[in-house]
Amino acid sequence: MTRDELFFKQKNILETADEQLLGRIQDFAEGYKTYLDKSRTERLAVREAVKLAEAKGFRPWEPGKTHVPGEKLYFVNREKGLTLAVIGKKGLGEGANIAAAHVDNPRLDLKPYPLYESDELAFFKTHYYGGIKKYHWVVTPLALVGVVVRADGSKVEVSIGLEKGEPRFVINDLLIHLSGDQLKKPAADVIPGEGLNILLASRPDPEEGSDRVKLTVLKFLNEKYGITEADFLSAELSAVPADEVTDIGFDRSMIGGFGHDDRVCTYAELMAILDMEAPEKTAVCLLVDKEEIGSEGTTGMLAMSFDRFMEDLCRSQGVSLRECFAHSFCLSADVCNAYDPGFPEVSEKRNNAKVNYGVGIFKYTGSRGKSGSSDASAEVVGRIRKLLNDAGVVWQMGELGKVDQGGGGTVAKYTAQRDIDTIDAGVPVLSMHAPFEVIAKADLYMSYLAVKAVYEEK
Repeated sequence: MTRDELFFKQKNILETADEQLLGRIQDFAEGYKTYLDKSRTERLAVREAVKLAEAKGFRPWEPGKTHVPGEKLYFVNREKGLTLAVIGKKGLGEGANIAAAHVDNPRLDLKPYPLYESDELAFFKTHYYGGIKKYHWVVTPLALVGVVVRADGSKVEVSIGLEKGEPRFVINDLLIHLSGDQLKKPAADVIPGEGLNILLASRPDPEEGSDRVKLTVLKFLNEKYGITEADFLSAELSAVPADEVTDIGFDRSMIGGFGHDDRVCTYAELMAILDMEAPEKTAVCLLVDKEEIGSEGTTGMLAMSFDRFMEDLCRSQGVSLRECFAHSFCLSADVCNAYDPGFPEVSEKRNNAKVNYGVGIFKYTGSRGKSGSSDASAEVVGRIRKLLNDAGVVWQMGELGKVDQGGGGTVAKYTAQRDIDTIDAGVPVLSMHAPFEVIAKADLYMSYLAVKAVYEEK
């Protein structure tokens, strides 16, 4: 063999792509930007995904029915999770081809008793969700989004700050002139969790009494949404960045916005399954909640809703769920960190995913000694390697930083616990878990092609 055949060398997609491929990358990115803008919470992400699926002929799953090859089904789990399936020509005894992503992402949730007034200013108390750098969230324009279940059991949706002309909200920071002591603190302590209080109003209501600015807020919410202070007890309200999704860079090769982790993989999965007509094996798109806090609860990957859906499909074919899972394959589609030359000290460059080098494949995630990882076998890595190469997908292998630096996890270990061969794959992200993250359009498109290749595997 020649030297070139013996050595392994990766290439930047944008150096090798022709105009036709570049056009497809840009067109795909525009659809994603629209989706991301409409998906500030997991509920909104699922709702938008259902709209797109129904337009492609997907219909709600009805337990107990039999299905024919090419039939398109979806199941919404408590408005926060979504499973879609296209029935394959082969029986489920030969397994399913699955891609799993999560629709939740770090944010600020309101506390059960959030509203208070202090020195004639009104605020909301928050409890952050997922892993964040708390100082990122100060002086960032915020919107309020979510649902409130009122005392009579009725539910109302709340959205303030996302539309043009609507007011927005903010968490104050200390002015630099008085920050001497603050700046001596470690970054993790500069803004404490209990300091993430959202500024809401400053105008006292004309009515006499205490907490008149708080009353201003309550009257606004009551007039617009018919809620009272007690209704916060059964509310699910979040503060999310209000800025719109936008292209990044002179060349418009990147996308900046809130929630790439993990809605970028959600979109890649979704578009791939919407392209399926009659795959050889049943294709399943699994979008779950709660990954950022351990995949817990009735809508996380640890819940049994996915198993219930798959068990019903298997029962209709006279197949056991365990037999199906044992012959299935899963791409755990979650983002990875992109190598950032501004912070080279945390990454082992040879083994870190890079922007514009394609979908990142991760044999393992976890922290330090691979703790919390499913650690895919050589056979599984070989399978995805051949599959992507045969489909012309540009991909790269990666790790989540240096061995002792930190780490992270995905839903991969929970699909693997179900006896499903699983490997992680996803889009490299700059500034991951920040209120404004950045991804490359080329990597997004290659992630879509990777999931599509999995769904089309025979």
